[in-house]
Amino acid sequence: MKKIEIDANSGFCFGVVTAIRKAEEALEKSTPLYCLGDIVHNAAEVERLEKKGLITITHEDLEHLHDVKVLLRAHGEPPSTYEIARRNNIEIIDATCPVVLQLQRRIKTAAAEPDPLILIYGKPGHAEVNGLVGQTDGHAIVIRDISDLDGIDLSRDIRLYSQTTKSLDGFRQIVGEISRRKEKLGGDFQWFDTICRQVANRMDKIREFAGDHDVVIFVSGAKSSNGKVLFNECLKVNPRTHLISSPDELNARWIEGASSVGVCGATSTPAWLMKNVADQIAEISLKP
Repeated sequence: MKKIEIDANSGFCFGVVTAIRKAEEALEKSTPLYCLGDIVHNAAEVERLEKKGLITITHEDLEHLHDVKVLLRAHGEPPSTYEIARRNNIEIIDATCPVVLQLQRRIKTAAAEPDPLILIYGKPGHAEVNGLVGQTDGHAIVIRDISDLDGIDLSRDIRLYSQTTKSLDGFRQIVGEISRRKEKLGGDFQWFDTICRQVANRMDKIREFAGDHDVVIFVSGAKSSNGKVLFNECLKVNPRTHLISSPDELNARWIEGASSVGVCGATSTPAWLMKNVADQIAEISLKP
């Protein structure tokens, strides 16, 4: 019998746990409940909640809704979303992650300063990043890596923040490069480490987990940015790492000859789904 272990550090972060709890509590009282965007980047979990009455909508849909309840997921939203809700008499159930909410407030305060250049280290178009940029009326500049600094007027006073789920190493590289350039250009540079440690600390833990097993099965939804990052970290440590979104995608050949199999996932991967994958691996292992 193979040793099959589910990573105790994988699964929903506290922001997602809170959002799903709020959705389930609201659905127990009445339906339908609308959610602006996928409540979590995992199709299986979204489908589970949709069966309970949750309806996923877009920002365009929101414009045309009136007198309903809408849940805002953990990623957060720009001020314009709240204005639409007020105008359309929409009751907001706000499940914005407290870490994201605090970051939004800090950026909004910085935007009120005399002409600062606000830089956000993050993924352009990501829901959280859209909410952060919205705090500056669209004036903040999003940078993905050091190369994006070229063409930006760095002689201005700079305030640097980070999307909460980005890597610490990447953020430190950005800080170092801006600091180096500012030595020549002058001007004030303040940077704020706004990366969520619950997410950031998973990087080291998941590397260790991947190295402890012959084969790693990484469970994640296709839309999860965090999932892609963590999967690649596992792959660097263990080349026998495989990415799936459901137990149906398991391939028996992957675990041939392995004495231990590790099952892990993203911050958007539900524990019940990793358990289903582990159970499927156990069934495959018992087959002659």
